[in-house]
Amino acid sequence: MRIVVAGSHGLVGQALLPVLRDGGHDVVRLVRRPADEPDEASWDPGLGRLDPAVLVGADAVVDLAGSALGLGRERRREIVASRVRTAGLLARTVAEMDDGPSVMLQASATGAYGDRGDDLLTEDEPYGDTFLAQVVSRWEQAAQPAAQSGCRLVLLRTGIVLSPAGGALARLLPMIRMGLGAKIGSGRQFWPWITLADEVRAIEHLLRADVSGPVNLVAMATRNAELMSTLSAHLRRRTVLRVPAPPVRAVLGDLSSELLGSTRADPAALRAASFRFSHPDATAAARWVRACLRNPHYGA
Repeated sequence: MRIVVAGSHGLVGQALLPVLRDGGHDVVRLVRRPADEPDEASWDPGLGRLDPAVLVGADAVVDLAGSALGLGRERRREIVASRVRTAGLLARTVAEMDDGPSVMLQASATGAYGDRGDDLLTEDEPYGDTFLAQVVSRWEQAAQPAAQSGCRLVLLRTGIVLSPAGGALARLLPMIRMGLGAKIGSGRQFWPWITLADEVRAIEHLLRADVSGPVNLVAMATRNAELMSTLSAHLRRRTVLRVPAPPVRAVLGDLSSELLGSTRADPAALRAASFRFSHPDATAAARWVRACLRNPHYGA
């Protein structure tokens, strides 16, 4: 397949590209600067610039782009705008082509569901009412022109991606090593997670699977205290101190719901598509993280 990838410099993108190439796929990276490599093509989502010729002959487009989460009103606006601009530009370009890509995999997040307690959440659940649920709603709507044109659109609702190379776990590891973070808040909230290795495998699987619409890219959802305890045990650290909810809310504001809220997302669509996880539970994931820390090339 010829695959055009946006957001190739992020945690998932950097891991995905070598897997696609090793699988025999021809990959073109969209970059926000003048292209200077044979596998690059320039675009500018901020100005709405994407030459449709970049997508001519492509079988699929994978959009992993989006500004990282941050603080402040201006930062919140950028979180929304960066996702809506990139998804919308790609989807509209695909929709306007007579013979464009037949598949679009669009990054999204389990934040779509908001704080839902112990409810088991499959892809049929409605959007929640948190800040990030509103972000995801606009993000996913921006990609709809692709689906309306007949392109198979898959919304990659990803949970916490476990990898020592980046993302949430990389920020949590120093806390674990210092004995902190036995619980964040009550510790009873469900955290939906997937290892980076399985995230990449799932994306590759969905390029060919007969699936469309939202897909929960999570192996399972584990209560915060249990996940932290399992990671700590396999990293041979004893976490004894918890992080109370009030300082988390004070520091993160709207974004605190992603740590303190409970999202028990279930990978129903992936199961139906016959995907098998390499790391289906917290113990398997913790062992993989430990192996990556011992040998950084292990998870590559």
